[in-house]
Amino acid sequence: MLKKLLITLGCATLMASAWANDVTIPTARGEVTLKANPTKIAVFDTGSLDTLQALGVKIDGAPDAVKALTYLKPTFEQAKPVGTLFEPNLEALNELKPDLIIVGTRTAKKYDDVRKLAPTIDMTDNGDKLIESALKRIESFGKLFGKQLEAEKLTNEINTLFAETQQAVKGKGNGLIILVNGGKISAFGTGYRLSWIHNDLGVPLADETIKGAGHGQPISFELIQKLNPDWLFVLDRISAIGQEGKSAKEVLDNELVHQTKAWKNNQIVYLSSASYLAPGGFEQIKMDLTTIKNAFEKR
Repeated sequence: MLKKLLITLGCATLMASAWANDVTIPTARGEVTLKANPTKIAVFDTGSLDTLQALGVKIDGAPDAVKALTYLKPTFEQAKPVGTLFEPNLEALNELKPDLIIVGTRTAKKYDDVRKLAPTIDMTDNGDKLIESALKRIESFGKLFGKQLEAEKLTNEINTLFAETQQAVKGKGNGLIILVNGGKISAFGTGYRLSWIHNDLGVPLADETIKGAGHGQPISFELIQKLNPDWLFVLDRISAIGQEGKSAKEVLDNELVHQTKAWKNNQIVYLSSASYLAPGGFEQIKMDLTTIKNAFEKR
């Protein structure tokens, strides 16, 4: 009887030990339980690449280098190319034999294809709740890769910077978020991954009727002049994706924009390329919060 009890306790201990090596994290497709500390990973989501690099996690497979994301150069250089942001190379992935594949945003549509090769999680950010989503991703990766102390440090850094930026923008006017794509301009209101500038930081919308989805709501220079925003938050898509064409600064340097309070008071904030290419990454959030904070503190 004692022998049987010891065997039972031993099995329970082994089961508890095995369970302790499992980690459950939230993903874009619900909670997923994984083995902790995967040793070989392939990552297609650039926001996740950003955060994993900040945590000091080694990346074994990554998409072709995104030139505009110069701060991710160390990760792109050490990782084996396994496709692009839109199209995983299944042959290269199969050769790599990763323990875990991370997709998101642009590669999320390929989830069902790559999950046949290895456990896969979709870490697409939560749209207009970008800050919240970014902090959850830091926490999740900290748990998954045994980097809890590093994750706590990054979280504290973002929370402190966010509070300082929130204070800096208080009472300093409304804003309009625009994407400049060559000669075309789109605006964003709520419901988009840049709307945290309004929803979380508290910058009032220059026009509450504008809705943002995809590449935004097309607008004209005449509308910008009519809305006359105190601040313009600008995302330069041409620069971000490395295409030839006029920069956002060149496009906005015209008579109609010159009549706005934003132009007259030098209150135009150019967001990072990462805000388009790696949304929700630690460095992306840090860069754009710092840019906004510095701009508003001068006023």
